[in-house]
Amino acid sequence: MIERFNFKKLDLQGAYLIRPFYSTDERGGFIKDFNIEVFYKHGITHELKEVFYTISKKGVIRAIHFQLGRQQAKLVRCVSGHIYDVIVDLRPKSETFGQWRGFDLSSENRNEILVPEYFGHGYLVLEDSVVSYKCAEVFYSEGDSGIMYNDPDINIFWPFEKIGGVEEIIISDKDQNLMSFQDYNNLIQKWDSKRGEYGESKYNN
Repeated sequence: MIERFNFKKLDLQGAYLIRPFYSTDERGGFIKDFNIEVFYKHGITHELKEVFYTISKKGVIRAIHFQLGRQQAKLVRCVSGHIYDVIVDLRPKSETFGQWRGFDLSSENRNEILVPEYFGHGYLVLEDSVVSYKCAEVFYSEGDSGIMYNDPDINIFWPFEKIGGVEEIIISDKDQNLMSFQDYNNLIQKWDSKRGEYGESKYNN
């Protein structure tokens, strides 16, 4: 059996739900989740600079992370287990600014999400999981930032019932003390007026 790459454009501009190449025979299976030429043919420029994996227990929630300054587009796939993956449009002049979308990613469905630059990303771990990140920019601590998972303005619906309730979440101290969406808005407006760093380019598309 052979399943070829399948790309689905999402209604948040620049984001894709991708079904990777998958083949099986009498020996087992083969998964190819990234090929630069195939991605280019679908209008996606994603050059890898860093690859890493997170290993998480059931109930872990990773809040809405993003990188200020040097933007970090990423290709995210659940290699083992099952997560509920969320992306948030953080481009101030986008028609979908502040909107979120959620997707089930699992080793069974093999789906992956292309998270564009200027988006936030987080997930809830529904069973013990390993998640791969293929990033177009390296991580740097000075730009590491995020928004609270339960921000009332973004209002993400997390399927906490699948882990036994919200009281069962496992969250880091850092993620409990992230900024609000309103804080983010204020920050971007200040940067726009003082430095122009977010006043141009893709951020405002």
